[in-house]
Amino acid sequence: MSVFDLRLETERLLLRPPTVQDFEAFAAFCADPITMQHLGGVQAKPVAWRSFAGLVGSWQLLGYSMFSVIEKSSGRWMGRVGPWQPYGWPGTEVGWSIASEFWGRGYAPEAARASIDWAFDTLGWSEVIHTIAPDNTNSQVVARKLGSSILRSTHLPPPSEVLVDVWGQSRAQWLAQRR
Repeated sequence: MSVFDLRLETERLLLRPPTVQDFEAFAAFCADPITMQHLGGVQAKPVAWRSFAGLVGSWQLLGYSMFSVIEKSSGRWMGRVGPWQPYGWPGTEVGWSIASEFWGRGYAPEAARASIDWAFDTLGWSEVIHTIAPDNTNSQVVARKLGSSILRSTHLPPPSEVLVDVWGQSRAQWLAQRR
């Protein structure tokens, strides 16, 4: 079975590796200033393509990356959530980015829980982090819902070098709270 055949399901969501059919929704996501406020800002379509190709490429190179998040009831692409560790990253991250039109419905923590379970169970990670800008209160709420807390602060690798808070928890902490 190819990693591109992988599917995770929650009550309301399907999580799967991105496909080229997801790109137009991804490009619209990258063009939305509200959605992109804490993700480096709006991206022109050619830059969004390179970001998208990076996600797909990580699946090929590492066997994991962020999933496309699909709303089961409508079949709509809603965002990207999942394991992420580009070169030089400060740890084994499960991150989330949901298009602003879907905010406030609990989709980010729902998808992140499934992704964290998968990262610990399948990838064998011992820790999961979330890199969150200090002023990104929405993602801080999601991190708290997941049982994560601030572990440290760091700068993301170039070219951004943005200062972020590193939230997270160990596998043991995750399993203890899931019981």
